[in-house]
Amino acid sequence: MNLELQLFGRSFALNTKALPPLKGLTPSGQGWYPWGVVRESFTGAWQRNIELRADTALSYFAVWACTRLITTDMGKMCLRLVQQDADGIWTETSSPAFSPVLRKPNRYQTINKFVESWILSKLNYGNAYVLKVRDQRRVVVEMHVLDPSRVKPLVAMDGAVYYELQRDDLSGIRPETVTVPASEIIHDTYIAPFHPLIGLSPLFACSSAVTQGLAIQGSSTNFFQNSNTPSGILTAPKGITSEQAAELLKTWKARQPGDIAVLGGELAYTSLGFTAVESQVSELSRLTAEQVCSAYGVPPYLVDIGPPPPYANFEPLLLKYHSQCIQSLATNFEKSLDEGLGLLDKIDGTQYGTEFDVDDLIWMDTATRVESASKSIQGGGMSPNEARKKYHGLGKVEGGETPLLQNQMWPLAQLADRETPSAPDLPAMPVVDDQEPESDTMEEAASFASILHRKAIAEGLYAG
Repeated sequence: MNLELQLFGRSFALNTKALPPLKGLTPSGQGWYPWGVVRESFTGAWQRNIELRADTALSYFAVWACTRLITTDMGKMCLRLVQQDADGIWTETSSPAFSPVLRKPNRYQTINKFVESWILSKLNYGNAYVLKVRDQRRVVVEMHVLDPSRVKPLVAMDGAVYYELQRDDLSGIRPETVTVPASEIIHDTYIAPFHPLIGLSPLFACSSAVTQGLAIQGSSTNFFQNSNTPSGILTAPKGITSEQAAELLKTWKARQPGDIAVLGGELAYTSLGFTAVESQVSELSRLTAEQVCSAYGVPPYLVDIGPPPPYANFEPLLLKYHSQCIQSLATNFEKSLDEGLGLLDKIDGTQYGTEFDVDDLIWMDTATRVESASKSIQGGGMSPNEARKKYHGLGKVEGGETPLLQNQMWPLAQLADRETPSAPDLPAMPVVDDQEPESDTMEEAASFASILHRKAIAEGLYAG
């Protein structure tokens, strides 16, 4: 049978008879499992029907803070098309075939929101599936981030990869279910410890901490709704009947938070819980939040958890965050997009690629920027115009295109080839004539002789 795939008003025929037997994948490699669910937040949770969903985990403040920070940082970096020159340097460029889809990937998202959706899918579900829409030239003109819970990777007996897509009106997938080859899907996985096609979310690693954190938040909410009083029991030393107990319970439940309960029968209240101080709620909450930050690779202070760094400069913290968290996401994004757009091979002799501008993420303070720009210019590493653009975001000025360097250092070979300077010639002795010297000359000679005489005595040449 032939199955018709509707994408934005255009029909594509897919011959299902040509598809080989396919098998769905999970982390264990057997069957299929909904990716909206973290399998077990703790050992034995599955038997107790306790599951942690991605949407539930996002309600924990540490998960939301880490997800928001990573997603927005990835979205604010400029994604640009670059080309490689003869020296292997990548410079920004434009192309009528690739630039339009990088500026506007689809009709309902900007490129920034497209990047955020891609990264959100990886963080929450461990996988990002992007559907490619091509024109008659087979050039990708639109890209759509799909709902991971509605996509299933399939593998044929010969190793060919396919993807089963469920209906998605926003992305233009009209049939209830359609299977497409891997060439039409960009698949970017997070950490994939069990199978190359199955990525796992950071929630898989911090699910126990998230479950504990949500329990702490819920317990604290109930505690404060209960007038800051732990749960307990009422006891009657002399005993009461069942009717009296039911009436007391009804009266107790009817009171509003903050009201004083007036009960008879010499009842005594015995607490069965601990106060917030006794339970060390603040310490436990901070511990679980730090565990979540560790799973996401985010320094806790960047999401206002824990003490500030011991150094005044904020840049080292950003560099650590970039190397341990953002860099891997950005690199995988670039490589997956390059392959999806067909940029891995040279096109008309030009090697294209995509690249995030990391300078948009690490924007130094004013003093550091001024110092870096000054040293870059003085060291000859950048021209004044390049330093103005990189460190100050300013335009070009006349005469600032050429790098500058002071002419103070010389190669050792040139210094070795120089002639050794000779000692200067002594001035000629004045010619003394037979005429009687003038009185001034005689006085100078006598003074000079006296000086020589005293020096000889001091050096012990002879006794004076």
